Formats: sequence, structure tokens, C-alpha cells
Amino acid sequence: MQIEPPAKTTKRQVPAVSRAVAILRFLARSPEPVGVNPLARELALVPSTCLHILRVLQDEGLVEFDSKTKRYTVGVGILPIARAALQRNTFSTLIQPKLSELSRDFGVTSIATQLSEPGQMIVVALSQSNLPFRLQVDLGSRFPALISATGRLFAAFNASDESDLQDGFEKLVWDHPPAFDEWRQEVRDARVRGYSVDQGSYISGVTVVAVPVFGSDGKMVRSIVAIGISERLMDDAIPKLAKAMQSVRDHIKDMQIETGS
Repeated sequence: MQIEPPAKTTKRQVPAVSRAVAILRFLARSPEPVGVNPLARELALVPSTCLHILRVLQDEGLVEFDSKTKRYTVGVGILPIARAALQRNTFSTLIQPKLSELSRDFGVTSIATQLSEPGQMIVVALSQSNLPFRLQVDLGSRFPALISATGRLFAAFNASDESDLQDGFEKLVWDHPPAFDEWRQEVRDARVRGYSVDQGSYISGVTVVAVPVFGSDGKMVRSIVAIGISERLMDDAIPKLAKAMQSVRDHIKDMQIETGS
């Protein structure tokens, strides 16, 4: 009996949905409420189309409108959706106690990140250090996929186009920006040793160590990150920390296999 191959499915574009998502993401990134015209201009939308979408999102509680300033901001209606996503994220649930152990044992702030929207990593779990120094990081915080130690891993395992990589690199904001050639060498080093280090480039006086978490296609989909004061996190301590983080990653992977999640 001849078995027919599964039929290919074609993903149909739904512009209204794409525009609504783009509006929500833009408002979430914006530190201030935004008017219709600036929002439409930034997203290359027709102002009337932008306004219609905003009104629907407002009716659904996902966007809030200030009638005095005529500006929009992301609404609290997004919170139950975000909370449900985090609660149902098995990776977040499994890794949380392990992050607490890393913070306790090494005196670092430990976070887990996940690729979300294109070019962005989002914090899905975290544990603060018990030391006086604490980096302000919140669940749901997002940052460019190419920044800091995690960015070197993203470039090492996910990026392929050199010109796109350099374009993205030049848009990053660092306290002490590395030269692109120097950064590319650090990307190659990260690919070889399986973890990456940022020593004061992203944030002055702060060392960031990151370990990749791979998907079934071999690309990095998440990362485990440790953040500490450079004076405390000396060079000889970094390999030991990275090994502990890799053990956490492997432990979580085994647990996911056992639970089928």
C-alpha cells in the first residue's frame, strides 16, 4: 500500500492581526503613551486603519486611551494573558528552583530568557541575588537578541547572514561597545566552548554569563543567564559557574523528556 505524503499547508497572511500585534508590541516597548499619528507613522500604517484597530483593542481591554492627551498605552487586559502564558510555560516552572540555587551558590542574579518576537529575548523566570547589589530585572522584560552574553550565543547558533548581523550589532546600545571584529571573535569562542561571557561591555562593572538552551532544530530558543558584579565574579570563577549553568540546562532537558513536555 502506498502511503501518501501529508498535504502541505499554506500559511495565510491576516494583515489585520499582524497590524494589531505590531501595535501592541510597539505600545509595550514605548515608555510613554503614544498618539495615533506617531504610532501609524512608526508602523507605516494608514492613520484611519491604525485608529480602527486601536478602538477594537481598547474595547477588548488590551489598550487604554487617555481622552485628555489623546494617547494610547498598553492596557491591563494583557496581564491575564501574560500570566497564563508564564504559568503554562513548563520550562519556566522547572527552572525556577534551579535559578534560586544558582543565585544562592554563586551570589548572582539568575534569569531564564526565551525568544519571543523577532529579534527579542524575554525574561520568563528569575531569581535575585542575596547580595546588596541587585540588577533591576522583571518578568516579561525584553531586550535585543544580539545584546550582551546572550547575544553572542544568538549570533553563534542562530544567525547566518553576516551583513544582517553587522546591521543588528550597530544598533545595539552598550556602556563600552566592543569593536565588531572583536565581538565576532567572541561569538566564535562562544560556539566552541558552549557558553558566553560579557565582562563590562554591556553594563559597566557587571559580568554576564550565558548558556544556550537548544530546540529540536539545534538553534538556541532559550538561555540561562547569570549576572554579577565583576569584582566578585572573577575570571577563575566563571568556568565553574558556566558548568553549573550547563548542568541546570541538562537537568531541565531530562525532566522535560521524562514528563513529555
